[in-house]
Amino acid sequence: MFDLAQCGIGVIAPLDESFRERVQYTLDHKTKPVGSLGVVEELALHISLIQKTLTPSLQKPHALIFAGDHGICDEGISAFPQAVTSQMVTNFLAGGAAISVLAQQNNMALNVIDAGVIGEFESHPKLINKKIAPGTKNFACEPAMTLVQAQQAIAAGADVVQSVFTQGCNTVLMGEMGIGNTTCAAALMHWITEQPIEQCVGAGTGLALHGVQHKAAVIKAAMVLHRPQLITPLHALATLGGFEIAMLVGAYLKAASLGMTILVDGFICTAALAIASQMNKQVLAYCIFTHSSAEQGHVLLLQYLKAKPLLNLNMRLGEGSGAAMAYPLLASAVAILNTMASFDEAGVSGKNA
Repeated sequence: MFDLAQCGIGVIAPLDESFRERVQYTLDHKTKPVGSLGVVEELALHISLIQKTLTPSLQKPHALIFAGDHGICDEGISAFPQAVTSQMVTNFLAGGAAISVLAQQNNMALNVIDAGVIGEFESHPKLINKKIAPGTKNFACEPAMTLVQAQQAIAAGADVVQSVFTQGCNTVLMGEMGIGNTTCAAALMHWITEQPIEQCVGAGTGLALHGVQHKAAVIKAAMVLHRPQLITPLHALATLGGFEIAMLVGAYLKAASLGMTILVDGFICTAALAIASQMNKQVLAYCIFTHSSAEQGHVLLLQYLKAKPLLNLNMRLGEGSGAAMAYPLLASAVAILNTMASFDEAGVSGKNA
């Protein structure tokens, strides 16, 4: 039987609700009408509960971008060639991608993790080599990976998070890169939520309608082939997922076990989190859902997880870009809680009784 402890993942504690009333009292007595900062106040409260403190801080925020290739690309389910995965990894490392720019803007460290990209990369200070294999198998014909490989990937994701936590990071942003991985995410979403496949599949990197329909047909056939074997979240992950998705699962679970604040990005990252939550539902309490993407399945998946995203900017880029866009809201929420004056401190009259 699969045990997360085998992957270096410990107990995920429920949030300590004993802080809630004290944090809420502090927010309510700032120099403003009660609740007038809306979601920003909810965000400040959530971060305080995660960090178990009345004075939360975002320490050494770190973006972790997991990259992998997918055998399902053999079925022609992507608008872009598979070589783009490795090319984009190079672009991340060179500082030319959206997440590279946004991470720099927000003074956020960035690492790219080779979870299973086809080809090799030259050594780079921002590159972490955790390659399980050069791409997964084609899940239209056979499981994408073995159960052992899936567990290795979960453990690798956990190890990466442990490393940045040891360096003093308490706030982590997860992202991904992998041509074909919206097909994996849609298949996993269908397995988890039992939503019709047509509701789970979207344009990905820009498929036309006939391409989206083909993607759905590929997933339908694969589900007929594999469904009897999809008996646990690990089986589903191994059969339908990707190495970068499996590492995201391990990264989420490890970050939650360490009490870190987790920024969740778009469709693929949320699908990985949904699998992680099937393994331990407590992981969701440590997550801040940063945005609702334009990938149609993402809205339904967020609803399934009862998640309230911070932003809706019609984005569908992936690579952690939506989460990075939302990061300044977290910084603002923390600053409001920690430094905004109370009525007593400012000598401002409060609301009449």
